Amino acid sequence: MRSWHLDMGAGLSGLRLEEHAEPRPGPGEVVVRVRAASINARELSILFQGRYPLPVKPGVVAASDGAGEVVEIGPGVTGAAVGERVIASIFPRWRDGPFRRETAAQLGGSLDGMLTEYAVLPAEALVRIPPHLSFEEAAALPCAGATAWNALTGGRPLSAGETVLTLGSGGVSLLALQLARSAGARTLVTTSGAARAARLSALGADEVIDREATPDWAAEVRRRTGDAGADHIVEVGGPGTLERSARAVALGGEIAWVGALARAASPPDLTPLWMAAATLRCIAAGSTAQLAAMTRAVAAHRIRPVIAQVFPFAEALAAFACYAAGAALGKILVRV
Repeated sequence: MRSWHLDMGAGLSGLRLEEHAEPRPGPGEVVVRVRAASINARELSILFQGRYPLPVKPGVVAASDGAGEVVEIGPGVTGAAVGERVIASIFPRWRDGPFRRETAAQLGGSLDGMLTEYAVLPAEALVRIPPHLSFEEAAALPCAGATAWNALTGGRPLSAGETVLTLGSGGVSLLALQLARSAGARTLVTTSGAARAARLSALGADEVIDREATPDWAAEVRRRTGDAGADHIVEVGGPGTLERSARAVALGGEIAWVGALARAASPPDLTPLWMAAATLRCIAAGSTAQLAAMTRAVAAHRIRPVIAQVFPFAEALAAFACYAAGAALGKILVRV
C-alpha cells in the first residue's frame, strides 16, 4: 500500500509517498480502506510553520481526516462490521467528557493519519457515515465538523432564534454556518470580498458582512443586532480577531476559540468580554461522542459539506499547494 508522510517544518517538498505492507488489525482494531482524505489548517501549521500544540512524530502519515470502508476486523471488535462506511475521530482515545492529556493522541500527529490507502484504527473511534454523503463529503467532517459542533453545543447550549456569528469561510466556519441554520439560529458571517459574500449568502447565511467594505465588523454586528451582539461566536482568527469578537459578543454570550489564523501586533484587549459577562471557551476539535452527534445532525438535515476541489491520490502535493494558496472556498480533498 501507499501512504503520504510528512515531517514538522519540512515544507511541501517534505511531503513524500512511501510504500508499505498492508496492515493487520490488533485486538479492538479494524482496518479501513481509505477512500478520501481532507486537508485542514493543522497540516499547514505542521508542514510550513513547523509548530503545533500537540506532538507530531517524525515521518507521520499525513492528515487527521479521512473516510472509507471497514475491510477487516481484529479480535474482540463488536461495534463494527466489514463493509461499513466510516469516519474516525481525530482523537481516537477521546471518547467523551473533557479534553485531557491522556486522550490527546491525534491522527496525523502522534498517530499515523488518513492520507493512506489502508489505516488501522480503534473500532471505538469509528462513526458511521450519513447515508446521503459521498466518501469525499464525509472526509470533510472529522476535524471541521466536530470542531464546529463543539463550538456551538459544547458549552452554552444553542437555541433556536439565537444569533451565531462565524468568521470567514474556512471549513469550520462553513460547517458552523450550516449546523447553526439547521438549529434555527440567525446566522451572521464575516468575509472579505463581494464574490465570497455572494457565495455565503447563497449557502444560506442570513447576513454577510464584507470586511473589505466594513473593516469594523464588530460595530456592524452590534448595529445589525440592535446592539444586542451575537450569542455565539465561532472564533477562528485568534490574536488578530479576538478583540473585535469580544466587542461583538452579547451579554452572557460565548466565544468559542477554535483557531489562531490571524496574527496581531499587540495582545488583544478583552475588557469588553468581561463587561459582557461572556465566556471565552478554548476548544480542541471534539470527542468521538461529539463527532457522532454532529453526524446525526448532518443526516437529519441532509447537510452537505462544501467541497472546493478533489485531487487524485497521486497529486496530493498539488492538493496541499491549493489549500496553502488560500483562494478556495470549501474543503480540499484527496481521493484515495
